[in-house]
Amino acid sequence: MADALSFTRATIAGAGLAGLCAAVTLRKAGVAVSIADSAAQAGGRCRSYHDPQLGLTIDNGNHLVLSGNPAVARFRSAVSATTPLTGPDHADFTFQDLTNSKRWAVRINDGAVPWWIAAPARRVPGSRISDYLPLAKLLSNREGRIDQRIATHGPVWSLLLEPILLAALNTAPGESSALLAANVLRETIAKGGRAMRPLIAEPSLAAAFIDPALAWLDSQKTPVTLGRRLRGIAFDDDRATGLDWGAGIEPVAADEAVILAVPPWVATSLVPTLQAPDDFRAIVNGHFALPAPAGAPPMLGLFGGTAEWLFAFPDRLSVTVSAADRLVEMDREALARGFWADIQTALGIDAPMPAWQIVKEKRATFAATPEQNAKRPLAATRWRNLFLAGDWTATGLPATIEGALRSGETVARLVLAR
Repeated sequence: MADALSFTRATIAGAGLAGLCAAVTLRKAGVAVSIADSAAQAGGRCRSYHDPQLGLTIDNGNHLVLSGNPAVARFRSAVSATTPLTGPDHADFTFQDLTNSKRWAVRINDGAVPWWIAAPARRVPGSRISDYLPLAKLLSNREGRIDQRIATHGPVWSLLLEPILLAALNTAPGESSALLAANVLRETIAKGGRAMRPLIAEPSLAAAFIDPALAWLDSQKTPVTLGRRLRGIAFDDDRATGLDWGAGIEPVAADEAVILAVPPWVATSLVPTLQAPDDFRAIVNGHFALPAPAGAPPMLGLFGGTAEWLFAFPDRLSVTVSAADRLVEMDREALARGFWADIQTALGIDAPMPAWQIVKEKRATFAATPEQNAKRPLAATRWRNLFLAGDWTATGLPATIEGALRSGETVARLVLAR
């Protein structure tokens, strides 16, 4: 009978953050879990690797989280992650115009009452208190393009909102979903600086998220199999009845949940009639094997160049460009030289370009437009034992680390509720 279904085990396809979070949550609740991933290492887009060209361990992208991300805190606590997330003591965002070397900082006060906008030394240069009032229009729960809701010009937009939303949404902010932007702003800047501090994984994403999760799962005798691709799913009536991992259909037990924590293009190839985002945006990163000079800001927003954010690590300098489709076909060395010129200007470095690496993620995230947001599926499917996880599902957030982890928590709750 339908109401008699319960799960004592779960099979998860995909060992990115969403799949790992679902696995940890379910295992803590006593569900037997197995995970498989087609890649050679766990982590999905949140991965780190040793790059022989640099002689360093780097992340595939310069991901950051914010101090107000609750799922990040819950996940790291659950797996006893001890590698710190580093960042400023307060929500200070430093920017520099590369065309004139002018540098300034927006310093958001810790409390929820935004008195920082009344302090000229803290707010956006050239802005007035009245410039911030229209932002209330962006915090409602109505969908539409951002540029249909607020004016996309002026100092507050150009020097603060646009670069921050571009990084969060990985889509040109004007055409992006007002609802997704509102959800991000409501959970961060609207709560004050305590929720808005930028935090960076140091020395690597793997050390901060992936390695402790794998170690915890190993301690729970939970197998994580790499290099194993799910190639097909058999369905019968309202259940997924078999999984094809390349050697024929393996039956799905009556008490077994199946969780797809794979990219959307993989999920739609496996699940008939599934609608999912199908328009994507790129991210391009540049890494340079030069230790950060003394006094370099850990994170610096850049205007007037190619690079948008500059990250200073003890062993390297890295830059990131969001919504970077215009760059993905460019010659890698030409990109590196352009990035290095931006770094030299920003940090006052007079040195030849060191060893470098360019990392292009062509389908880094779904396009955070209203149309694509409407295509995001719920975690539950019409098949009673099949569930979806990933930052591309209907989390209410754009494709971020926080969104991926929340999707893992959501799917685990659904499995346990059955």
